[in-house]
Amino acid sequence: MEGSIDRSIDNGIARIRFYHPQSNSFPAELLRNLASEISEVSSLLEVKVMVLESEGEKAFCAGASFDELMSIKSSSEGLVFFSGFAQVINAMRKSEKLIIGRVQGKAVGGGVGLASSCDYCFATSQASVKLSELSVGIGPFVVGPAVQRKLGLSAMSELAIDASEWRTAEWAMQRGLYNAVFESVSEMDSAIDKLATTLSQSSPEAMKELKRIFWEGTENWDQLLLDRAAVSGRLVLSEFTKNAIEKFKKK
Repeated sequence: MEGSIDRSIDNGIARIRFYHPQSNSFPAELLRNLASEISEVSSLLEVKVMVLESEGEKAFCAGASFDELMSIKSSSEGLVFFSGFAQVINAMRKSEKLIIGRVQGKAVGGGVGLASSCDYCFATSQASVKLSELSVGIGPFVVGPAVQRKLGLSAMSELAIDASEWRTAEWAMQRGLYNAVFESVSEMDSAIDKLATTLSQSSPEAMKELKRIFWEGTENWDQLLLDRAAVSGRLVLSEFTKNAIEKFKKK
């Protein structure tokens, strides 16, 4: 499998890092591995706070793997693929540990969903966002609930409808996706280290209760996101989507 999921734990701070050579995009297996890693690390008593990050500088996450989307031959295969994003979002939602996001570059589709599922998110000024799904005939169905919860219906709708346009990191911060935006990666990392260290020395029980409050009203997401994955899994089979993805790959 191309790509990797790595972890490190130091002084109560767990860092989970994902990587894929195609702009940190996600094939299904990598999604499943990320969901498992988040769940496993969340259960470790030595871990007090988690940081979710990716490798490289240009892209935080390019969303779903186009190569794998093109290989889907049935709605059941589509459901399995898009359920991967549902599993990751639900793992982040159910984690008893607060999750800090480190968004060093552009976030597209599922990448916006990951950033939205973090409890606190830092970014650089290069971390533009786009929900490009509609432009390839699908729609941000699986990540939509997470994005809407964080940015509100109006901003989520703007991203979903105007699917070909990037929104700046400043735009994303003003609407609540990012909590702070920095001009350089080093400045962002210093801020992440400072907050993560403070949280690692805070009350685990208090943070657990805060996390529960933050995610109130999402108790139905196990089924909701699965239902949304089924919609994407059906639409990805259309000729429109196949042709649109081919055009994107040739750019």
